Amino acid sequence: MRTSNPVLNSHTFEDGPFGIDQDVPSSVSASMTIQGVVLKTAILLLIALGTAGFTWFKVIAEGGRDLGAALPWFFGGLLVSVIASLIMFFKPAASPFLAPVYAAGEGLFLGGVSAIFESRYPGIVTQAVGCTFGTLAGLLLAYQSGLIRATENFRLGMAAAMGGICLVYLVSLIGGFFGFTIPYIHTSGVIGIGFSVFVVIVAALNLVLDFDHIERATEQRFPRYMEWYCAFGLMVTLVWLYLELLRLLAKLSDRK
Repeated sequence: MRTSNPVLNSHTFEDGPFGIDQDVPSSVSASMTIQGVVLKTAILLLIALGTAGFTWFKVIAEGGRDLGAALPWFFGGLLVSVIASLIMFFKPAASPFLAPVYAAGEGLFLGGVSAIFESRYPGIVTQAVGCTFGTLAGLLLAYQSGLIRATENFRLGMAAAMGGICLVYLVSLIGGFFGFTIPYIHTSGVIGIGFSVFVVIVAALNLVLDFDHIERATEQRFPRYMEWYCAFGLMVTLVWLYLELLRLLAKLSDRK
């Protein structure tokens, strides 16, 4: 199975039931369920919301134009979330302990980013959050009703699109250190907005691949700890979608 999500990928689920980590104690090896994934995802979202509020109010208290006193929390949260993600990627059995850590760190990061965007574009965070969860609900309904399925061609197309996006972002990141930027895509012009719309669509459609992997893992009776890992994978996609929506809405606001 191919997927664009580096967390919920074919290598994670290719070993069959209970094949991910044979050393997992029997006390945690009960089969995962979709309801369990939903519950764990809700827990992670609440943790992220709580820590996001912490850095949000720190930035707002300083006028919202920069991170200031929230800077250590901002970068600390980002570092913690990256480290937790890498460990879970190679050791999914650690997810019950590290997924909440990831959510807390990601929340600290997102709170600061969101506060800065909100200070410049009032109301943008509410719009981005609403669009993120609206997209999640809409695609989940479409997936459950069979209107959209993760076929092999769909996976191939998504993998190609993600590869192109990653290449563009990588070139842009490296070029930034040498004073080079890819023209137009970061501006509020037609090309920049079109690029952001494309990235948002790709990020949203990644949710379909996540749903497919969760469903397959449940059918194959993977261990219960994978509920936390799958919830973490969903969080990765939702965070990416939210950040891209913020960028798109900011570009649209600049054109008014």
